[in-house]
Amino acid sequence: MRWIYSFGAGRADRGRNDRDLLGSKGAQLAEMTRLGLNVPPGFTITTQACRAYLFAGELPPDLEEELDAAIELLEQTTGRLFQDTESEPLLVSVRSGAAISMPGMMDTILNLGSNDATIRALGTASDNPRFAWDCYRRFVQMHGEVVYGVDHAWFEDALAECRQARSVATDSSLPCEDLESLVAEFKAKIEQVVGHSFPADQKTQLKEAVAAVFRSWGNPRAREYRRVNGIPEDLGTGVNVQAMVYGNRGPGSGSGVAFTRDPATGAPRLYGEFLEDAQGEDVVAGIRDPISLDAFAARFPGLARDLAEVRTTLEHHYRDMQDLEFTVDRGEMFVLQTRTGKRTGLAAVRIATDMVDEGLIDRDAALLRVDADSLEQILHPMVDPEAEVRELGKGLPASPGAAVGRVVFTSDEARRRAADGEKVVLVRTETSADDFPGMVAAEGILTSRGGMTSHAAVVARGMGKCCVAGASTLRIDEHAGTVVAGDTMVHEGDWLTLDGTRGRVLLGRVRTVEPRPGEEFDRLLGWADQTRRLRVRTNADTPEDAVRARQLGAEGIGLCRTEHMFFAEDRLQTVREMILAPDREARRSALDRLLPMQRGDFEGIFRAMDGLPVTIRLLDPPLHEFLPGSEEEIEEFATRTGRKTAEVRSAVECHREDNPMLGHRGVRLAITVPELAEMQVRAIIGAALAVSDEGVRVEPEIMIPVVMTERELVSQREIIVRVAEEMFEEHGRRIEFRIGTMVELPRAALTAAKLAPHADFFSFGTNDLTQTTLGLSRDDAGTFLPLYLEKGYLPADPFRSLDAEGVGTLVRLAVREGRAVREELGLGVCGEHGGDPRSIEFFHDAGLDYVSCSTFRVPVARLAAAQVALRRGPPKPRERTASPAPPELVGAAR
Repeated sequence: MRWIYSFGAGRADRGRNDRDLLGSKGAQLAEMTRLGLNVPPGFTITTQACRAYLFAGELPPDLEEELDAAIELLEQTTGRLFQDTESEPLLVSVRSGAAISMPGMMDTILNLGSNDATIRALGTASDNPRFAWDCYRRFVQMHGEVVYGVDHAWFEDALAECRQARSVATDSSLPCEDLESLVAEFKAKIEQVVGHSFPADQKTQLKEAVAAVFRSWGNPRAREYRRVNGIPEDLGTGVNVQAMVYGNRGPGSGSGVAFTRDPATGAPRLYGEFLEDAQGEDVVAGIRDPISLDAFAARFPGLARDLAEVRTTLEHHYRDMQDLEFTVDRGEMFVLQTRTGKRTGLAAVRIATDMVDEGLIDRDAALLRVDADSLEQILHPMVDPEAEVRELGKGLPASPGAAVGRVVFTSDEARRRAADGEKVVLVRTETSADDFPGMVAAEGILTSRGGMTSHAAVVARGMGKCCVAGASTLRIDEHAGTVVAGDTMVHEGDWLTLDGTRGRVLLGRVRTVEPRPGEEFDRLLGWADQTRRLRVRTNADTPEDAVRARQLGAEGIGLCRTEHMFFAEDRLQTVREMILAPDREARRSALDRLLPMQRGDFEGIFRAMDGLPVTIRLLDPPLHEFLPGSEEEIEEFATRTGRKTAEVRSAVECHREDNPMLGHRGVRLAITVPELAEMQVRAIIGAALAVSDEGVRVEPEIMIPVVMTERELVSQREIIVRVAEEMFEEHGRRIEFRIGTMVELPRAALTAAKLAPHADFFSFGTNDLTQTTLGLSRDDAGTFLPLYLEKGYLPADPFRSLDAEGVGTLVRLAVREGRAVREELGLGVCGEHGGDPRSIEFFHDAGLDYVSCSTFRVPVARLAAAQVALRRGPPKPRERTASPAPPELVGAAR
């Protein structure tokens, strides 16, 4: 097996890409060499060698011989010798490079080959001893950190002491004698730590460095990066050994980074920075202020022209924005690296559409080019990337965007302050239905418990509000009104900023920038709509949400959660009266007062969705979520209704459940309190009849939740049809509507063939289906789920991306069994997975008709559905037609 390839031997073009063998950086270095760019020569040690090292714990036995031959060839190419002590020696850099780019995650060593003799030779040859000792200092420090594990902070403290003694601000101001002293001090520290002297032999240095870079594949930050970005653990990294060019020779030399387009906006211009007399990471390390590339062009016009030519060459070859590193060594520009540049969602859209206009790519390539998840960034305010921030803690990026406000700890306080015109952030250990009014009033929500589909996350996404959930390092004391992180304490009324896009909790008021979707956004999604097979609906509970979702391209509502209509203050009291009613007459009285309220909401939603289907879920959560929770609320309710406090307290306790998710909810509630279901059907059908009189085209779909048996579904369908028929007779005309069920229990999926004859559609409630299949509480799993993901017990968070192996098997079974009984059975998904690109890929393959997701995920789903259609080459879309009614109900519902 061959372990080493020179830069000229690899490829990374559209015909062949050797990144799996050479790593992305190695393949790109080879390709740039082939393109004729000014790349310092070198060679790549393969990812296979890394895997062999990690397996055996030592370098492959024949690698040393190949290393010797590769160094000899590099000496011939550069005209310098690795161990030269008479003229300028060959020094090399040793850099990692995985198959999938992992910027900054693994380790680098520069100026390898330095020892006392070669550095003296370099100083003499360059007539710049200070430059030579600067290279030596950097090498010893990097080698000490990467190879021997000496704490980075120790080296930096020694440098800081030296700067302080000299009264200088930067390392570049330290004279040669200080650098010599630092090298000696660094080597003495390393010998103290490892028990042997620092190696002077260059081949020993190289073997140690290669092994250390291989080991860095497993460092904690690299492992976490792979986990977050879904990168396989078994790829390994290549190692790139490259002849040094020096940006730290003084004025006229330097290091730079450049993007071939603006990574924040996508504007077609070079974007980046340059730092004179700098090497390696100096330009991005913040040790000195670099200059912009505009200033670079004014100061070095010839070099700017060279950089512009490099930009043109790379973009025309790779047909994508590139992120490149370059070094200027005594007026000559060298390109050290290129990779596909990271970009914001806004920039991704503009770059893709611009490149179509420029003829670099076609529309299909543009659709595949944009990360679907990144589109959501464009629709929310975001933390200004240029703002200075102080991070208090991190949690899950549960709902993107940014929120700035004063800290409040209760729903009532959020509503009170918001009513006075204040901006507030609601901070809770976890949220419940009782917090809904405060969540509506708040700019954003922060919790220390809960996951990506916790109550806080789901409600916030549905409202388009920023949310950081599960920030477990924060100690939230709602009674004391404090948030504590380490030595920092935040009190009620203090300012806090949430970065829901990255899951950050930031102290104080941080600047935000407003979204700017632009014309390119609409163009890209228009192309997506022409390509995708899956339809995209939204989860929306108010007319305002429905209007916004339709503006973002929703083709209907896949889930209207009727319970969210009950949380407004003027309704919540009536709902409580209905639940705690002492008799059926009192309950019906409360329901009669709720009926016009709910019907009015449905009318607004139907108007907003004129001509599009609206799936309305009958009441789903347990009744206790609506009940007074504190003793003060119980007493206030008793006073207002003229009942005894003890009687109310006893009634409330009767509704408490140990495990409400598996308790008295959904269809079970409709069976025990049928008048509640009857009221909701009257509100739905009444609203549909009313707006159809206005010329609005209505397509109501009534969905029965938490069904586990055929008999439950049949009984509820009978109630819905009976009430609808009464209303049709009362109004003297009919409308078409559909009745379906939410498949959210394993038994429902397993018995789909029995449910299908009584349902016009199935909608998979994948949130609860995941909980009940895996036996995981989405609110409580946050205490151990991160460990499960880190250790590989689960490949991904099952509440973010569908568990295709387990939950997915149930979905496929229900699709197959349901369609076998009713060929035209409507099939959709309304759980949070409906807005996740990886899950959308599964739903496309499973044959569903549509996905439904939170409002601001609609563009994400539109693009993700187009991307999977392009990858799969989908068949023609099936026409959506109404399913025939079951034989026993023919003529009743239509």
